[in-house]
Amino acid sequence: MAEGLHHLGVKEALHGLSETRFTGEDLVRDCLMQITRLDPKIEAWAWLKSEVALERAREADRHRKAGKHGALQGIPVGVKDIIDVQGVPTRMGSSAFEDYQPSMSARVVRRLDEAGAVMLGKTVTAELAYTAPGKTHNPWNLAHTPGGSSSGSAAAVAARFVPAAIGTQTNGSVLRPAAFCGVVGYKPSAGIISRAGVLRFSHTLDQIGVFARNVPDAAAVASALMGYAQDDPDSLSDFAVVPQDLDPKPMFQPPRLAAVRTPAWSLAEAGQQENFTQVIAQLRRAGAAVETAALPDVFGQAHDVHQTIMQYEGARSFSHLQARHRDRLSSDMNRLIDEGLLISESAYHAALESRTRLRGELGEFMNRYDAVLTLPARGEAPATLTHTGDPVFCTIWTLCGAPAITLPSGLGAQRLPLGLQLVGGYLEDARLLRVAQWCSLLIGFRQNPPGI
Repeated sequence: MAEGLHHLGVKEALHGLSETRFTGEDLVRDCLMQITRLDPKIEAWAWLKSEVALERAREADRHRKAGKHGALQGIPVGVKDIIDVQGVPTRMGSSAFEDYQPSMSARVVRRLDEAGAVMLGKTVTAELAYTAPGKTHNPWNLAHTPGGSSSGSAAAVAARFVPAAIGTQTNGSVLRPAAFCGVVGYKPSAGIISRAGVLRFSHTLDQIGVFARNVPDAAAVASALMGYAQDDPDSLSDFAVVPQDLDPKPMFQPPRLAAVRTPAWSLAEAGQQENFTQVIAQLRRAGAAVETAALPDVFGQAHDVHQTIMQYEGARSFSHLQARHRDRLSSDMNRLIDEGLLISESAYHAALESRTRLRGELGEFMNRYDAVLTLPARGEAPATLTHTGDPVFCTIWTLCGAPAITLPSGLGAQRLPLGLQLVGGYLEDARLLRVAQWCSLLIGFRQNPPGI
């Protein structure tokens, strides 16, 4: 197919808009044509109204003509449907929220507005950002899951509906679907993007992430979202953690990487393990110092610690909802709440103390490397629409609040994407993104889903 404007990435589109080769309305209209063509099969959108999107694009164009040039001026973006958008249905993937329309947008949406982005629509989420899948299909093969819980955001970027989308992660809900859909998924260090106005699952673990087509695009969108928010006491003060210039040029010197298989390595499929080994060899040939390394033994308890915190906090976030709408919640969600309410306060506080210890251990481990090289998923997206895949390869990094990014790294036996995960030290996002850009340019994965 001849490539239209919908194939442009964030930075490519910004360049074209700044040179007045096309307008934001042109870009949004072309994205809507791609959605009309393919979304009846992929079903990435929970809410989208073409005229609303086009009017937002016209407004962005008017602002540009008036001299306002936001960091994302005129760029269409998808927003996960657990994130409040004023006056727009926000259904959280659950019929229990079918009538909910927020009176105020989430801080992350207000950041998008300030940057001049066009909120194109709300993307499908798994129920309450947990495990029960929504309606979305994987653009690479409609019989396969796109991952979750940020399923619609990952699929929308892969299908070229938008150049970028926003998701959230409590376990593996950005990094895993990015791997399954063959796009870049970036979860910054915990706290540098505000969660105000986002459905709270786990106060300790919830984090915002970005989907894009390449590393510089993910960095550009994430940078626009970062900053202190008075209505979110957990957000961090403004400081530069993301490099503003990630042009395709080599780093001053190749990175030092720790190839970490984690305690879950045996769960990875043979094709994913082979791809990991091949990428390591490729990076070494290019000069990277890749050392096979094991995390300290204490990380053997990390998954149990994460599970305790997630269940305890999730149960208390949703128990009031269960009391009113138990019959509207999935069996998985009801089980999480029922089991989480049985976890004692002492067990929960012990888990929080263990998390603090693990974050310290990871910090010491990371002092020796520029990034950790590991897996984002077991392998290719499973051939099912009844579950979203296993987040086990993302758990440790989410628990510790470390920045992490998934890069597409090849195709597996079923011709579905495989991914590579890079993890940085806490608040070392700039270094991580530079390493990711270096690795991504070497790996060179550029394929699109069939028919896209």
